[in-house]
Amino acid sequence: MGPRFKLLDNEIGAKFSKRFANASMVIAQSSLPKSTQEMVSLRVSQINGCGFCVDYHTKEAAAAGETAVRLNLVAAWRESTVFAEAERAALALAEEGTRLADAHHGVSDETWAKVRKHYDDDQIAALVSLVAQINAANRLGVIVRNPGGSYEPGMFADIAS
Repeated sequence: MGPRFKLLDNEIGAKFSKRFANASMVIAQSSLPKSTQEMVSLRVSQINGCGFCVDYHTKEAAAAGETAVRLNLVAAWRESTVFAEAERAALALAEEGTRLADAHHGVSDETWAKVRKHYDDDQIAALVSLVAQINAANRLGVIVRNPGGSYEPGMFADIAS
């Protein structure tokens, strides 16, 4: 199984990917904890069925020292004891911000209040931007059918800038 189309092998796709990666750097360099960034990206990618992004974020999180237990339980975070309240708020925002069509209210006031309790304005800006960006990345991956399994941590480090 291979991708339908390799975006990086196309001039427009490569230009877009570079700009997309540069936007990702703003989030990556924010004060939002890296573990939260990876868990949110992983959970959104699971929901959207993007094999490549699940592979990417699982391996990046593991390379950064994330435990196998937490990685294995992110899909069942509500029924797990390994996530802090702040992480749970971020995961709830990620799910509600991803499943917009499933509920007429989008992100609930209850979830938003929990996010406000645990994160400052810069972290919230990063978190909201991350949810939007990983959803966009998932759509790119799913549309071109980019399969999971071949990602190596850091392999796209040279795309940005």
